[in-house]
Amino acid sequence: MRLVIDGEDREATPQPGQCLRTLLRDMGRFGVKRGCDAGDCGACSVLLDGVPVHSCLMPAFRAEGRVVTTVAGLGNPAALHPTQKAFLDAQGYQCGFCTAGMIVTVSALDQGQLASLPEAMKGNLCRCTGYRAISDAVAGVTNVMTEHAVATVTGRDLGAPSGVAVVTGTARYTLDVAVPGLTHLKLLRSPHAHARLVAIDTTAALAVPGVLCVLTHEDSPQHHFSTARHQDWRDDPDDSVVLDSVMRFVGQRVAAVVAETVAAAEAGCAQLHVTYEVLPAVLTPQSALTPGAPAVHDGPPEVMRERRIRDAAHNLVAELAGGVGDLAAGLAAADVVHSAEYHSQRVQHAAMETNAAIAFVDADGILVMRTSTQVPYLVQTALADLLKRPRKTIRVLCEQVGGGFGGKQEMLIEDILALATLRVGRPVQLELTRAEQFAATTCRHPMTVSVRLGARRDGTLTALELDVLSDTGAYGNHAIGVLFHGCGESVAIYRCPNKRVTGRVVYTNTPPSGAFRGYGLSQTIFAIESAMDELAVKLGIDPFDLRHRNRIKPGDQMVSFGGSPEDVEYGSYGLDQCLDLVRDRLSACTEQAESTDWSVGSGMAMAMIDTIPPRGHFATSRIQIAADGHYELTVGTADFGSGSSTVHLQIAAEALGSLPSRIRLAQSDTALGGYDSGAFGSTGTVVAGLATQRAAEALAALIRKRAASMHGREEGSSVLHADHVEIASQEVSLGEFAGLAAEGASDGSRRSIAFNVQGFRVAVHHPTGRIRILKSVHAADAGRVINPMQCRGQVEGGVAQALGAALFEELRIDASGAVSNAAFRSYHIPTMADLPPTDVLFADTYDLIGPAGAKSMSESPFNPVAAALANAVADATDVRFRRTPLAADIVWRALSQHAAAG
Repeated sequence: MRLVIDGEDREATPQPGQCLRTLLRDMGRFGVKRGCDAGDCGACSVLLDGVPVHSCLMPAFRAEGRVVTTVAGLGNPAALHPTQKAFLDAQGYQCGFCTAGMIVTVSALDQGQLASLPEAMKGNLCRCTGYRAISDAVAGVTNVMTEHAVATVTGRDLGAPSGVAVVTGTARYTLDVAVPGLTHLKLLRSPHAHARLVAIDTTAALAVPGVLCVLTHEDSPQHHFSTARHQDWRDDPDDSVVLDSVMRFVGQRVAAVVAETVAAAEAGCAQLHVTYEVLPAVLTPQSALTPGAPAVHDGPPEVMRERRIRDAAHNLVAELAGGVGDLAAGLAAADVVHSAEYHSQRVQHAAMETNAAIAFVDADGILVMRTSTQVPYLVQTALADLLKRPRKTIRVLCEQVGGGFGGKQEMLIEDILALATLRVGRPVQLELTRAEQFAATTCRHPMTVSVRLGARRDGTLTALELDVLSDTGAYGNHAIGVLFHGCGESVAIYRCPNKRVTGRVVYTNTPPSGAFRGYGLSQTIFAIESAMDELAVKLGIDPFDLRHRNRIKPGDQMVSFGGSPEDVEYGSYGLDQCLDLVRDRLSACTEQAESTDWSVGSGMAMAMIDTIPPRGHFATSRIQIAADGHYELTVGTADFGSGSSTVHLQIAAEALGSLPSRIRLAQSDTALGGYDSGAFGSTGTVVAGLATQRAAEALAALIRKRAASMHGREEGSSVLHADHVEIASQEVSLGEFAGLAAEGASDGSRRSIAFNVQGFRVAVHHPTGRIRILKSVHAADAGRVINPMQCRGQVEGGVAQALGAALFEELRIDASGAVSNAAFRSYHIPTMADLPPTDVLFADTYDLIGPAGAKSMSESPFNPVAAALANAVADATDVRFRRTPLAADIVWRALSQHAAAG
């Protein structure tokens, strides 16, 4: 067939059943993304004869004779379309994976649609931004400052270095490359929550035309590991193998088929004949702990303990117990005691780019893994251990990463791809479908949290007890860390002489939980901050006053279950400011109920987080001067929407008296040398950024020393400028210093603390249970904010994602153990119409530990949101919700029961 693509007459031969999206990508139009498979997300949007369509829903043959325009056809880096320029000026993106589709849709909106933007954009989803920056782009708001307009580099709203590439669709995400000889891998997945493989007959699968090989558990190394990636591999239990003979959840991979095409690989999977012995399953942590319950992982106790599983026979991965003082005495001294149980549900990361990778062996015999990951260096180490190969023979890299939120702090696909490419001797690609992403990757740990608080009449806490039951699913990736972290800062934020914390994390035959934004704190903070508001009501004390009275202050020990961590310090302190900022902004919000059908109320919650994970987080940076006088900065950290790339350039430019545009950045590629533990725990700025600051400062000193030597002057007599060095009234081009280089490193210790306070004013509609957010306010103690525009975006995105979890997101498990809503249309993430704007306010602090006075702020805004919302709803309705999400039907039912009870 013939068609016009981006102004070019083209000829194409679609495959049977092929959609327009895959045809366009096969033809090199990589700006057309795959975010779902059902027309739900809009990442694949193109113009068909000028009308926006989701190309994943359009059969390719229907484009015959028609005009197709992708984002690349709107404009190019040298000549941007007005919509592309607007998104660039507003920085209307973070990870950027959804941006091409957003721009295509916006470019075709008429004035009527622009006047009702949330309705017009309901088919385009963004997981990162919270949509405010996208609305700014459509409105023509300029958020990005130009370099020449600033006196200093840090503290300014400079744009991301990838901006032009993102808005033109030329930014290269994981699969946006043409690889000669590429083959495809698909996975057969278990239909049972618990089963043992009896036999796998591969004969028919191997007979499918195009199938190259089938991998089963017999081809798998019997090397146990954790899919979780941490600097210290001992942080997680070794309970996984590449392909297992025991299935522990619906969706676990049974076998892999490699074929010439995706269709052939899928056909091969359909022809695999598997005989299972179905085993009893446990689907809740409570049932898993019942005496005599089936063991999800069984084996000799000594072997299980060697793999760091506390008590496999009783499904217990880990437990903790600790505290300070005498809880019983504290309760006895209390005038008021509050005790309740709170529940947080499974939530999926829903990054717009699913887990995807391409593996191949290059001409030098290096195993290359191009993958969507937050942790390239840790994946390299894990593959070396698994394959018994030297690390130097493995290269792991990522370019643009389409969101992560902790879901890509795992090795979920790279292991099977490595086995496959080594078997077939050709490049192999695996791209998870959206359904696989929901049902077979990881989610937030569902938790049941019991809280008991005691206080005197004046509000002084006398006792604080926390008990946590966490569900890790079928595997223990991140189980231990999430439990311990969730029981840490959530308790440590309060001064109380008597604390007791207990916790257990349990295996079940459900999809594995994993790292998720906040890393356990959102669940425990929902419980503690809800309980604090309930206590405030019993005491008749304002919730802000109760927090002020009991908050930790500089000089206090940060005690939770295990005392105060030795390397956590008050690098700066802004909790008091955050509380006051939110109180003042909420008090100015005077909206009242529209009618008797509505009731209005306000609520708040606060949170603390250590700015770096414990036990070391390592990063190195290297910067040198090129022959043309530009700087070349190499860092290991990946940027998946956190803005760390911009921050690295700003930090380096300030130290060198230069501009970000004069620094070329290379990153997240193990072949570049150096090392980085990974972009998780909000470390891209405070660890990797500190390494960059040290490297740039060291290079600046070398330049000054060389310049002084050249002119016989003192070292301090030279001044660095953007493209030259001034010494003795002379200008020396930086090109004269070509080859000078310096390195910097950071080990992630000492650690500071950051604070967040969220406030809401809401209206609740009693006849329907609908919650309308009238005001959302978030105050953050981020130290000195290196890029306020980007940091504001991180806060807005964190609040938006947390509101989805608080209001309607829930990964549901049916009676068979399967995920029952494995699609965006049944798993509701926020659209533009769902979210209010959030007022973001920053405390005025300067951290003595972080680079340029900065602290982390990528994950912590998520943590206090659910509690603040529940507190606001309780204030409005006098009904307390102790379980999320606060979906409209749940709220309606509770309000109806409350009204009936009188």
